[in-house]
Amino acid sequence: MKVTVIGCGRWGTFLAWYLDKIGHSVTLYGRKDSRRMKELTESRSNGTVELPESIALSTCLEDAKDAETIIISVDSQGLRALFTELCEHRLTDKDFVLCMKGIEISSGKRLSEIADEFVTEKGSVSVWLGPGHVQEFYAGIPNCMVIDGKNENIKRRLVNEFSSELIRLYYGDDLIGNEVGAAAKNVIGIAAGMLDGKQRSSLKGALMARGAREISRLIKAMGGHEISAYGLCHLGDYEATVFSKFSHNRMYGQAFITGEKCEVLAEGYYTVKALMALEERYGVELPICRTVYSLIYENKEPLEALNALFERKLTTEFY
Repeated sequence: MKVTVIGCGRWGTFLAWYLDKIGHSVTLYGRKDSRRMKELTESRSNGTVELPESIALSTCLEDAKDAETIIISVDSQGLRALFTELCEHRLTDKDFVLCMKGIEISSGKRLSEIADEFVTEKGSVSVWLGPGHVQEFYAGIPNCMVIDGKNENIKRRLVNEFSSELIRLYYGDDLIGNEVGAAAKNVIGIAAGMLDGKQRSSLKGALMARGAREISRLIKAMGGHEISAYGLCHLGDYEATVFSKFSHNRMYGQAFITGEKCEVLAEGYYTVKALMALEERYGVELPICRTVYSLIYENKEPLEALNALFERKLTTEFY
């Protein structure tokens, strides 16, 4: 399969490496002024992943015209702008796979909904979600992930073409639940980092149990299957997000609480804003997400806010 990967960050670069490794013809696209793309062009390495010469590097979107499938791994809040560019280059008739997690702040839309606004009837939109860190995959440590989408034939083709011993792919059957769950787990990751920063790591068990229940209610209210919150895209991704030393969201949460500088991209920072809008729109209480929001955006006292979260009034439904 001819594949173009758009986005030369850690995940996009890894996906280019992975798809090339399992036999696909891969082009990795990055913007001409991108520091990461310059680094890859000069050394074919980003410090973690080393790209073989078989992967073409491009700074021109036009080079994606021959691709059968376009993989996208960019900042979730920049997806709409990217698709506007793709429209200008008449590239919206492809099969797109979104390998990113988030919810658009301005509209509250899932990322596949944004892509659907642009992709023509000849194309399709799928999502590739679930646990795993680049550092572990690149070291040969396997994991399981999910591909979901509205087009069953395309979904099955992608699972068959992209599965390997390194990444075992499953068929998703709840696009709403998987996307919302995947986006929301980043907020739970920030909360976990905050607990670490305040030496409250033992509360991560309660955080995971209550977090999954909290997000399951939102998924149900939005029209998805609440059980999806307990699958690979949310609860199944907690180990990689809540505990891992590689988790950007956990790292950000800990640094925020301790007042340390943290320059990593933490998607949960943006997603929590969107979740607050969804909480109001669907009338679903999201206490963990609201606590994270209050700490980041409202300057609440950290220990007081975290203690209040776990001292909430008990009801017949504990979570």
